Amino acid sequence: MSKLSSGAKMWRSLQCPRSDLRLDLTLACGQSFRWRETAEGHWTGVMGGQVWTLTQTDNTLWYYVYKNQEKQKEWTHRKRIADVSLQEGTISEKKLKGALESDEIAAVAQKHDFEEDEKMLRDYFQLNVKLSDLYRQWGAADPHFKQIAGVFSGIRMLRQDPTECLFSFICTSNNHISRIQGMVERLCQALGAPLCQLDETSYHDFPSLSALADSSVEARLRDLGFGYRAKFLQQSAKQILDNHGAQWLEGLRRVPYPEARDALRTLPGVGTKVADCVCLMSLDKTEAVPIDTHVWQIAKRDYRYAAGNGQKTITDKLHRDIGDFFRKMWGPYAGWAQSVLFCADLKKFQNLKQAPDLKQPKKEEYDEGEDAAECKKAKIKTEGNGTVKNRKTKSASHKKAKVSVKKEDVV
Repeated sequence: MSKLSSGAKMWRSLQCPRSDLRLDLTLACGQSFRWRETAEGHWTGVMGGQVWTLTQTDNTLWYYVYKNQEKQKEWTHRKRIADVSLQEGTISEKKLKGALESDEIAAVAQKHDFEEDEKMLRDYFQLNVKLSDLYRQWGAADPHFKQIAGVFSGIRMLRQDPTECLFSFICTSNNHISRIQGMVERLCQALGAPLCQLDETSYHDFPSLSALADSSVEARLRDLGFGYRAKFLQQSAKQILDNHGAQWLEGLRRVPYPEARDALRTLPGVGTKVADCVCLMSLDKTEAVPIDTHVWQIAKRDYRYAAGNGQKTITDKLHRDIGDFFRKMWGPYAGWAQSVLFCADLKKFQNLKQAPDLKQPKKEEYDEGEDAAECKKAKIKTEGNGTVKNRKTKSASHKKAKVSVKKEDVV
């Protein structure tokens, strides 16, 4: 695994201050589930069919791309032969010219690869969006956001591949971030094309729609612990290919937000929240505001939002009303603003809240992406046959509670 400290010459870089991107928050807040901190401050994951390691200094984003290993070996071997032949005088002028031309072609190809890599990275992090300007706008409109923003700066929305985003989020119902990461990794290991191996870890591309749609997939994924989600994954992929075609998901980037959301909701396992996550994180719908029970709790706790009090589940109307509340306050990039508050409520980041005036949620209010109400009531254990049963927690207040499964999470 490459580290910046041990070989900076092999790395590429682009200017990007931490205020515009913080890798530790953006890559670990539940948007994408394929990045791991493989060394201190170094994040390794798969993007665009390639394995990357990213790190950053105060004003610079550094990246290392692990290219096709066989191609790299071929270029290195060819260059070594040409160098030895030149030294020994065993190469003709004609062959020398051919070897030099071959190296030039390789150099041009490598330069093209570098340019494409940077373009891909800028697109993935949407670096054309001036995040610091958005933070100022949100802070001016929302005193609570301004209070949070000083600690949780640099949180950007990723622009993920729509297929990866959709099928990753189908895995999120009644789940938490660390478990989702394991499921997505098993999905890629089982059905994705192998890319490379680093430090005894094998990296695979995300599966194609055709691989996900195969009739054998459901049984295979159930064996891997996906439970009822296995059926949703296989059926959604098959429905897309049968009814729409392989390019349909990417085409949703070009239609209005309500149309894209409603189209996604026709798929098995896709409720309103999952559809909004996919719209926001892969389909360029910056106004999409995913609402689950703990986001509802944030609205009530931090914004005195009163609508829906007394309700136990989030109806379509309540989902729309809460989204409209935030859209009115934050504007066209409301989904980006909501992600900052979402991240700030994650249990794993509570240690960042050093300032005494930053109100911390109660421990049970949010536990790494699990539905807040469900966390308060009981932890859910999903078994291989797709059933959900209660598991009592240590808290006395939890012992008599029953599991309430959210309407939008299970279709």
